[in-house]
Amino acid sequence: MTAAVSKARPGSRGWLGALPLLAFFALVFGVPAVVMVAGAFTAQGRPSLANLAQSLQGGYLTAMIGSVRLSAVVALLGAVLGTFLAYAVVTSRSTLLREAVLTASGVLANFGGVPLAFFWIATLGNSGVVSGLVGLPSGSLYTFWGLVVVYLYFSIPLMVLAMAPALDGLRPQWREAAAGSGATAWQYWRFVALPVLAPAVLGGVVLLFGAAFSAYATANAMVGTVVPLVTLKIASALTGDVLVGYENIALALSLDMVVVAGLVMAVYLPLQRRTSRWLR
Repeated sequence: MTAAVSKARPGSRGWLGALPLLAFFALVFGVPAVVMVAGAFTAQGRPSLANLAQSLQGGYLTAMIGSVRLSAVVALLGAVLGTFLAYAVVTSRSTLLREAVLTASGVLANFGGVPLAFFWIATLGNSGVVSGLVGLPSGSLYTFWGLVVVYLYFSIPLMVLAMAPALDGLRPQWREAAAGSGATAWQYWRFVALPVLAPAVLGGVVLLFGAAFSAYATANAMVGTVVPLVTLKIASALTGDVLVGYENIALALSLDMVVVAGLVMAVYLPLQRRTSRWLR
């Protein structure tokens, strides 16, 4: 009995080693989350829903819809183009090409902010190097679709990094077995490959949506207030561009973003669990 208890004690205290990590998460994520929620439900010094109601009206609602629309378009286009590029790289016989593309993807996926905006403005802006050569209409870069193109610059490489390991997981034996059973190439992709790849594709779409939804510096440097985005509205609210009594509207907008991200994850997780059965 004593031996059994002595053996159980080390395991029962194993969670103590995680205390520094838990404290770090509580400080970095927990405290800001509590402040955000408390502030979102506080107006004029007392509990109120006024901030949340205001965040879903007028220009704030337009900005939220604009961010969701932009993120959805970037996520879908980036997922399709990134998946095809990843497939071309994975199936290539050139090891040098594979290493070069994956290395470049790792660099470009983290290339954003003001440097990315400057790169595109200097290239395809009103006075850009290339815009004059190709006859690009003035101001076309500083629009919704111009911002989509810029976001795809880091979204496609990010999708390549997400899909390459999944595509490597497709076993050649599966294609051979399908061909041996008389299945066509379309039937192999429809009933074997696509269900296996679905969790990775869905995860990539969610990843790209989140990256585009939370981006701020690139959009702020490129379009300013031309394209309404919720991140730009939050920055404007934090600098004092709000009505008297709605000083916490930025926190309410942040809470709205958390809710949107939660809804996206709520849609993704059941699909991921369902399609992951193909990997067992």
